[in-house]
Amino acid sequence: MTASDQQTKPDHATFAHVSRGYYPTFVALFTATLLISNICATKGVAFFADSSLTIGPLQILPVITDGGFFLFPLAYILGDVLSELYGFKATRRAIYLGFGALILAAFCFWLLIELPSADFYENQEALRSVVGVYPRLLLAGLAGYFVGQMLNSMTLVLIKERTKEKHLWARLIGSTIVGEFADTLIFCSIAAGAIGISTWSDFVNYVIVGFLWKTLVEVLVMPITYRVIAYVKKREPTYQL
Repeated sequence: MTASDQQTKPDHATFAHVSRGYYPTFVALFTATLLISNICATKGVAFFADSSLTIGPLQILPVITDGGFFLFPLAYILGDVLSELYGFKATRRAIYLGFGALILAAFCFWLLIELPSADFYENQEALRSVVGVYPRLLLAGLAGYFVGQMLNSMTLVLIKERTKEKHLWARLIGSTIVGEFADTLIFCSIAAGAIGISTWSDFVNYVIVGFLWKTLVEVLVMPITYRVIAYVKKREPTYQL
């Protein structure tokens, strides 16, 4: 080692700098939301399953959905935030990362089921019944998620090219309608059988309820989405108004 090398070597541990922007945080939340919601989706859910329920002259029909209904809309809200702040290329990168995480989860669940059970482990069949359908739900989730998120991001960015910083509500709602409809239709078409839906009426119910619910959630939380986007725009050092 030369004297010059000794002079340039630091006398403390060296680490790479992590970006100070918010992008990594949003990507982490985005990926976690996808993973958790796809696991929750292994359960079929029915509200008002008793078809005899009535309110006055109106009969309450069953509402068919899956267990990911309460969380999955957050993935599209985060997708909107990413698209609005960082553009299509950066959002596409986040989509690819989420895509990879879902594939990794599917492989891990498959391997978990195939591993030999210990003598004291008595929940193999229960485990299989929950995550054993995950590969089919994964296919549904991957196909719906990839197409839906891509369309969602492209629609928002295309609208922003025309509206610039104005009419954020139009970008959020327009992109959600396009992305959520494609996502819901593709996901439900593949996943319906895996969660026990076997009739056309239940399938149509499943698609319509899923689409309307996800779209409604985004509309209801739009004030929060507005605040998050405004907050990050002011503090994101790379964003230029």
